[in-house]
Amino acid sequence: MANVVVLLYSSFFTHVLLFACVAYTQNIVVFQPSFVITTGPVVTAVLLGNTSGISLSLRTVSPSNTTGNIGSPSCVAEETNWVLTREQLGKTAVRVHLRLNQSLHLCGNNDTNTDCCERALCILEALQVSACVDGTPQASLLIQAKIHALLVPANPGSDNKTVIPNQVYQPLGPCPCDLTSGACDILCCCDTDCSNEDLKLFSSHCLPGPFGGQVSPAPDYQCSVQSTGNSPDWFPFLCVNSPPENNPYLGHFYKGDTIAPKPGPSFQSPVLPAPVPVDVYIQGNPIFTLNGQYFIVPQKVLGLCVNNAPVAFLKNFNYECTTLLLSCPTGYPLQTLSGNLSIKVKNGQGGDVVVDVTDEVAADTSPFISIIDAVAPSDEMLVCENLTLALDYKFYWRENGITGITLTRTIGTIILNSRATLSTKYSATFLNGEFSGEPNSGNPGYQVGRPVVAGIVEPLDSNKGLIKRTSVNVWKPVSDGLCSTAGMKPVLFGENSTSGCLLPVSRQNLTQCSLLRETVTNLQADLIAATYVAKSGNPDFLTMADWINISFVTLNSSTAMKNSTSTCYDIPAHLHIHIWSVTTSVVEGVPQREIRALQVSNSPSNWALDCGGGAISSCVDPEEPQLFYITSSVTFIDIPINTRPAKTRFYINFTEYDCNRNDVCWPELAFPITKYYTGEPFSQSLAKGMILVFFFIVASVLGTPWRQIRQAWNNSAH
Repeated sequence: MANVVVLLYSSFFTHVLLFACVAYTQNIVVFQPSFVITTGPVVTAVLLGNTSGISLSLRTVSPSNTTGNIGSPSCVAEETNWVLTREQLGKTAVRVHLRLNQSLHLCGNNDTNTDCCERALCILEALQVSACVDGTPQASLLIQAKIHALLVPANPGSDNKTVIPNQVYQPLGPCPCDLTSGACDILCCCDTDCSNEDLKLFSSHCLPGPFGGQVSPAPDYQCSVQSTGNSPDWFPFLCVNSPPENNPYLGHFYKGDTIAPKPGPSFQSPVLPAPVPVDVYIQGNPIFTLNGQYFIVPQKVLGLCVNNAPVAFLKNFNYECTTLLLSCPTGYPLQTLSGNLSIKVKNGQGGDVVVDVTDEVAADTSPFISIIDAVAPSDEMLVCENLTLALDYKFYWRENGITGITLTRTIGTIILNSRATLSTKYSATFLNGEFSGEPNSGNPGYQVGRPVVAGIVEPLDSNKGLIKRTSVNVWKPVSDGLCSTAGMKPVLFGENSTSGCLLPVSRQNLTQCSLLRETVTNLQADLIAATYVAKSGNPDFLTMADWINISFVTLNSSTAMKNSTSTCYDIPAHLHIHIWSVTTSVVEGVPQREIRALQVSNSPSNWALDCGGGAISSCVDPEEPQLFYITSSVTFIDIPINTRPAKTRFYINFTEYDCNRNDVCWPELAFPITKYYTGEPFSQSLAKGMILVFFFIVASVLGTPWRQIRQAWNNSAH
């Protein structure tokens, strides 16, 4: 049904727009719809066409007694009970509103107010709205109004409400079997509609239990319950006299909670709550301006560019947005002023910082423009001056605050004579001092799926070094898969991967093997520019103990070089990265892993042209290339934690006399009288131990075994 409604609306608006275009070209106007029957106090219609200079007039009309027709439209307005308003929707459309300016309440017998309806059918009339130009009618709208009065009771309901008893002390339904109002229900002895004569008929067959009205029976310990004949022996002394409000059966009810209904899906745009500024920034919190509004920079959300997206604290981003240029833009973000960008921002520490704006003029704007018209260029030139091509923010932070913000705005002039798209770039980088605010890869150990942290040494002074963060990368092929267009992706901890790209090599290149070998080596070396790798996921960039050297294995050729014009040997086409890690601890059930070593090596391969089959063009033409693979791979190796030899079965199972692995420790049976016991002086513990031994001997002598022995001895003696 929803699809049918959407199709009907789509068809209606399609016809309306088509008619509007035709009406505008022919300089005519028309009402859509042209005839309306209304039973309510509001009427809406649309006037389509060339609406410039159009005036609207409203009057009441009636059909002729002889012909039954309504007269021609008139531009003379009459006084009616309706209010006529208009709303311009564009150059070719005007929305017309009519609202009844009269109360729809029915008049009372002694009502002196004239603003009411004298009879139930309050409004029965015909209206005509005329669209005029210079006093001449161009179009008319006919409205038939048939509106009934609102029937409101003269004596509204009283404010008396049913008093619901407190369920803790009194049952909500004292007689559940009372199902019929005003009549006696058979076998329901608690029904108040039953007379005494009715109750005599079934008094001995009343419905038992809560349904029969025994919602809160008296407990057994009540003195009035037990009779003398069947009362237990404790009853006269332990029975209780208590009021019925203390019955234990009361209060067994569910105390419900009020749940606000959840709004259903809607096609209307949601109403966002007003921003609530925070006192201290934490990672992910939106940044606020001094007037309490979000600090916004254009960003991509769900793949679409949004101009008013808030900037999140410690969240770097780098986006590119594309705009179709049909005319020169006039608003934000493509047209900006330095004064509007230099605003005050809350620093999260009770103060504010001002955005420092620096302008750069792009001499070459071709990287930002993409021509999309395949037809011949137009003679009209489109010149857009001082367009904002890039906004690059740098946020300097310390602890939970912002210490400074710098903005580099790139502007340029765009000159076009055909349709094109403009690509603008927006970025934000958070820096702690000179460090980029990149997230850690774990705390403290590495977590699976986080980037491996690498670095290079940058000297600060003669005695101190600083690690600058970089990454260990592998190939990330895109589009055509060539190495010239391929990107790089960081190595993720715990995830083995293999990737590569294609390098075009011609027969002429194979005659210069040294140069080809050097080219491939440089391509592979760009993947790993780091010399150190962090042991843990949150290293200290000023402490060398948190870093280990990356081991590079030099390629040693074992194949004798041969003089060949079509084959090159020992090309380092395969880059291998081996990472050894070990589990050092477990924090809240999550293993914490450290990197112990990282080794980079190359596997040589021999490159030669493949002239078999139909691929002979590259073998004939020295400039025709063939594609050769360049690959990179990463392998993670787990180091076992326990490297000791396995225990024999005797050491595993023999725990009888091991006090550390057994609940019963026989060697410590006499611990209180040994020298290792320090709870009290040795003399006291020895004396107490001797007393215990004496009592044990006495108990043994006077006990049953010794008595039986003495009896047997005496019997044998006699």
